[in-house]
Amino acid sequence: MKLASLKHGRDGRLVVVSNDLNWFTDAFLIAPTLQAALDDWDRCEPRLRALAESLEHEAVPRGRFHERDAAAPLPRAYQWADGSAYVNHVELVRRARGAELPDSFWSDPLMYQGGSDSMLGPRDPIPLADEAWGCDLEAEIVVVTGDVPQGVTREQALDHVRLVGLVNDVSLRNLIPAELAKGFGFVQSKPASALSPVLVTPDALGDRWNDGKLSGALNVQVNGQDFGRADAGVDMTFCFGTLIAHLAKTRSLGAGSVIGSGTVSNRDADGGPGRPVAEGGLGYSCIAEVRMVETILRGQPETPFLKHGDTVRIEMLDDRHHSIFGTIEQTVGPAA
Repeated sequence: MKLASLKHGRDGRLVVVSNDLNWFTDAFLIAPTLQAALDDWDRCEPRLRALAESLEHEAVPRGRFHERDAAAPLPRAYQWADGSAYVNHVELVRRARGAELPDSFWSDPLMYQGGSDSMLGPRDPIPLADEAWGCDLEAEIVVVTGDVPQGVTREQALDHVRLVGLVNDVSLRNLIPAELAKGFGFVQSKPASALSPVLVTPDALGDRWNDGKLSGALNVQVNGQDFGRADAGVDMTFCFGTLIAHLAKTRSLGAGSVIGSGTVSNRDADGGPGRPVAEGGLGYSCIAEVRMVETILRGQPETPFLKHGDTVRIEMLDDRHHSIFGTIEQTVGPAA
């Protein structure tokens, strides 16, 4: 089952989307918004699933689904917490500045609390007030949970995953060092993130969803050029069950919590840092990573961060080369 929110008010209008992403039907008689459906999931989920089946059989009123009309599935989320499940990415960051990776990073996930009061839609521009801030994309996987009790195990946590999707976790790299130096985490360096047009129930992903990991190439383009195609199911040190359990160690989580994987990152076949797509590698899911590799190999970064007018495209395709979650496609522009 695939769910989306069309632009309407502050919280969107919940719709069910066909598997091929071509059609939608309104779900307002079941729940007006996705958050309302998540709050009452046990009642709403079977009714939404029946509506999705009717949509596939053209048995309900339907309209063309245009991704440009989609808001973020959760335009306002109660919680957005982003992990760093791909330790390869973290290791490269530290290597680039000559720092050792603590052993604990392989057993205890990194995670930060992001802003979720405004999630960007998949075609919304990336507002950038100052190019000197070092704007970067971060292509990631996300899950949306139901209510999660405090103290769940990894295995229990996976039972609370309701939906899976993609996110562009925008980062302002040149603001990060000063914030981290304060010892109190990200704030200004983490502006609004963009969610994929649709979120998908885990069962609809088939074998791609297994033991809390989503497999498949995460395709990233920058200015129309292939930039990354790392497999989200490879080199993921911490599955989503572990990330959710980590977050819920000391508190319960409310329905509609969005949990990110962190930047998807693969090692090269020889075990070294990834190579660019143009050189036969799997590329990168953020600009910072290619700049790290350039620093390690040649002493300094060469690839610039995003500027006004630059475009970013993120999607994952199924075995028939059809988009699973729809496409995040954004242009960097001046802040309003």
